[in-house]
Amino acid sequence: MSADRKIGELSVSPLSLGGNVFGWTADQATSFAVLDAYTEGGGNFVDTADVYSAWVEGNSGGESETVIGEWFAARGPAVRDKVVLATKTGAHPDHKGLAPATLRAALEDSLRRLRTDHIDLFYTHYDDETVEVSEIISTLDSFVKEGKVREIGASNVSPARLEEFLTFSDTADLARYVALQPHYNLVSRDTYEGELAAVAQRASLAVVPYYALASGFLTGKYRPGQEVPESARSGKAAQLLATDKGQRVLAALTTVASAHQASEATIALAWLAAQPTVTAPIASARTLDQLPPLMAVGTTTLAPDELRLLTDASA
Repeated sequence: MSADRKIGELSVSPLSLGGNVFGWTADQATSFAVLDAYTEGGGNFVDTADVYSAWVEGNSGGESETVIGEWFAARGPAVRDKVVLATKTGAHPDHKGLAPATLRAALEDSLRRLRTDHIDLFYTHYDDETVEVSEIISTLDSFVKEGKVREIGASNVSPARLEEFLTFSDTADLARYVALQPHYNLVSRDTYEGELAAVAQRASLAVVPYYALASGFLTGKYRPGQEVPESARSGKAAQLLATDKGQRVLAALTTVASAHQASEATIALAWLAAQPTVTAPIASARTLDQLPPLMAVGTTTLAPDELRLLTDASA
């Protein structure tokens, strides 16, 4: 897997490894093994957030960053230098919102947990419209000037507000968002496609979709007529399985996967990777066995008729 896709000045691999499971459904030993296998296979783009996984009883947020930081400490500077590290801020229980002082405190806490002196791609996790665009961008720009952040990105932001951010950065000649992380996959297209995608395309933003596999629904482990196995995310899968669209998408995925002798997860990621503006989808592996189908997106190209079949099924 080559790191030949650009996000600003960063070069990344075609799969971003999601860190949301680290410290949640993957313990430290398993997380280390997944990170080792991903990087040894040529992957270099690791995504996390300061809020992961505050929703778990007994956790307070920062667990994923802590695991990744301990992995960096165990593997040494050479590994850290090869990884394009992305994290997000704005939703941690202790640092909610994007006020300048909140951003500063959150960044310092993330750097401490991650055991690093810089973050390659720093996202605002959720927009905070109570704070002026100028304040947010000026604060993020200061992080870049200090060398603590290399590039900045946005997630969960409206098209109009994203335009405001970009216009202010260009006018003031300050750090500019280079990446957008939207909710986008074969069964959830409405949030991104349309106005938000148009802004991303006009601004040449690198798009890094989250929930790329719809919380596991698009991996092929769920089938019509079969009971949905209990898991941390099975509720959403059961809802999708009960819809006509969900069943159409699964049928199309199975058809294309059979033609490629690949897994449904690989095909779902390949469809995303083929969409205009998409640079690298995010997907997580809570076991080593789940990783190879995700990494196969780097060597899987879908034919136009296959892309059309999947796109029509998910309309």
